[in-house]
Amino acid sequence: MAELYLGIDLGTSGARAVVIDAAGHLVSTGKSAHADHPGSPRASSVWWAATEQAVLAALEDVDARDVRAMAVDGTSGTMLAIDAMGVPLSDGVMYNDVCTDTDLLDRITAASPETTAARGATSGLARAVQLLAHKPARVVHQADWIAGQFSGRWISDENNALKTGYDPVSGVWPDWIAEVIDPAVLPEVVAPGTVVGQVGDTLFGLSPDCAVVAGTTDGCASFLATGAAQAGEGVTALGSTLTIKLLSDQPVFAPQFGIYSHKILGLWLAGGASNTGGNALLSVFSASEIAALSTRIDPETDTGLSYYPLAKPGERFPINDPEHAPVMGPRPAADSTHLQAMFEGIADIEAQAYARLAELGAPALRSVRSVGGGAANPAWCRIRARRLSVTMPEPLSGEAAFGTALLARSAL
Repeated sequence: MAELYLGIDLGTSGARAVVIDAAGHLVSTGKSAHADHPGSPRASSVWWAATEQAVLAALEDVDARDVRAMAVDGTSGTMLAIDAMGVPLSDGVMYNDVCTDTDLLDRITAASPETTAARGATSGLARAVQLLAHKPARVVHQADWIAGQFSGRWISDENNALKTGYDPVSGVWPDWIAEVIDPAVLPEVVAPGTVVGQVGDTLFGLSPDCAVVAGTTDGCASFLATGAAQAGEGVTALGSTLTIKLLSDQPVFAPQFGIYSHKILGLWLAGGASNTGGNALLSVFSASEIAALSTRIDPETDTGLSYYPLAKPGERFPINDPEHAPVMGPRPAADSTHLQAMFEGIADIEAQAYARLAELGAPALRSVRSVGGGAANPAWCRIRARRLSVTMPEPLSGEAAFGTALLARSAL
């Protein structure tokens, strides 16, 4: 009998499902957009309808009874009010919904240590307090609720609970949280990858013995999908901004840089985001110009220029300076040289970011896997490889659902 593992990713625009085998090879996939189902993308009914369609598509060409374990990841900080039976009492409050109740935000700040991820206008804890207006039996995260449809248990994981105020170092909801919210309405929390139940019913044709495993956030799942698994292994996302994540043997908390640590598979995932990246490039060149000019770059020869590419003033990591000015000059005569200098500048910021994490207690960088649109640019990646001076393995996958399937496999 085959041994298969199912991962489900609830993203901003829809759901994806991935089935892998015991060796970690991709077997099948399925996806469904929220827009394909009636209702608001905030509605739990839409989340579930998209999940159903994605899972059915992923299981279409396999024997669902061979799936030994499954797990779910969701958008970090998206929350829902439910009753004692798990029935939703509200639409979801989304990860990017901003809390405008300054008195509530001030209460959280006054009660909490500065290292918590529960502070700020996009605080998960603030969303939980606001959901209490629905008089729920409890408040859960998006991934908790979807996984609960399989197991009948509404248990959370340490990654999704981080922005709600959970303390991953002590492994508890901290005492200070009672000054803001009744801890009784918050979910039980376990480590990602912990078996929390079984499917029980014949949902999607899955075996009733199929283990339901505590999941993670979409960001952590995307990291796991790359195959990075050892302390010192990093992942750089070359998107509209530059996001880096690094596995560490100890937690790193530096709120002044927006750095918090997720505990996952016995290690800590620390990361930060710079304002440099694709937006800075696109403030000067179009996407087609970047593609054409990149073919004229010799990545083995440096321009000698020292840029700090930003689309507008302000930086958060590896420098915390809201007034930090862009440096994208002097401008050379050749556009290809100007683009190369921008690539070099972003690569230097990337190197500084990993060095900053090491200064804060993370291990030295040993390898980097690259994801995002910029990872497909050979010239840029070669420039980065020279400046980082580490190996750059190809990621296993860019799909968060793949990482969640790996997490499900790790439980068994």
